[in-house]
Amino acid sequence: QVQLVESGGGLVQPGGSLRLSCVASGSIFRIDAMGWYRQAPGKERELVATTPSGGSTNYADSVKGRFTSSRDNPKNTVHLHMNFLKPEDTAVYYCSATIVTTRGWKSDYWGQGTQVTVSS
Repeated sequence: QVQLVESGGGLVQPGGSLRLSCVASGSIFRIDAMGWYRQAPGKERELVATTPSGGSTNYADSVKGRFTSSRDNPKNTVHLHMNFLKPEDTAVYYCSATIVTTRGWKSDYWGQGTQVTVSS
C-alpha cells in the first residue's frame, strides 16, 4: 500500500507565495518520477512540474520562472515553491509519483489534492 499526502494549500493574494509539500509512504522500493499536476474548475488536469529520478525538472510554460519543484529523495518528499502567484493559478493541486513497490509493481499514484486559491 502506498499513500501520497499533500499539505500547504490555501488562500493567497496575487503576487504572493505558497509552498506545497507531498510525502510518499508505504511499501516503497523506489520512486521514479515525482511531481505536481493541477486542475482548475471546468478544465482538464494539467502538468505543473515533474522530476524524474536523477533528472531535471520539466515545468509547464505557464509556471516557468515562478514555480520551483524540489525533491528530497531520502524523505520521499517533493515540494512545490510557488512565487508571484496569479489568479489563473487557482486550482486543486495534486501530487503524483511513479512508484515501484516492494513487491515489484510499478504504478502511478496520486494524492488527494490541495486547494490553492489566488484572490484579492
